[in-house]
Amino acid sequence: MATDTATQTTAQTETDTWQYGVAAGIVAAIAMGALMAMQMRAVLEVAIPSMYFLTGGLAGFTIHVAHGAVLGVGFAAVAATQTELPMARSAALGVGYGVVVWLVLAVVVMPIWLSAVGSPASPPLPNVSATSLVGHVVYGAVLGVAYAALE
Repeated sequence: MATDTATQTTAQTETDTWQYGVAAGIVAAIAMGALMAMQMRAVLEVAIPSMYFLTGGLAGFTIHVAHGAVLGVGFAAVAATQTELPMARSAALGVGYGVVVWLVLAVVVMPIWLSAVGSPASPPLPNVSATSLVGHVVYGAVLGVAYAALE
């Protein structure tokens, strides 16, 4: 007498990692955007939209979330190099990633970009702000946790 047993397997594809990065980046950017709305409203309403010759908080928040999604893909690429990524390690990796994003994009690239487009919100170069650093650390922590949860 023979017995047949059906098994179902699921395979993770390489495309999952970038999709997880996009989703985690969006969640993290929304969390950081909420902090920005309370502590750095001018960045959302003037600085970020003026990078693209736009105005207003809705434009700034939308662009901020889009940036967060793209940066989430970058995080997914970094996370994919790890053999094992438990939640705490992913959160720590995310915090480090957030600090690097802050150093490169907020401190250096954004002031240059805003100056190049003639924005009224053009900060000095380098643009070192503790509030911005905290926001990017929050972005990174939420990014790491959300990415690990999706994995």
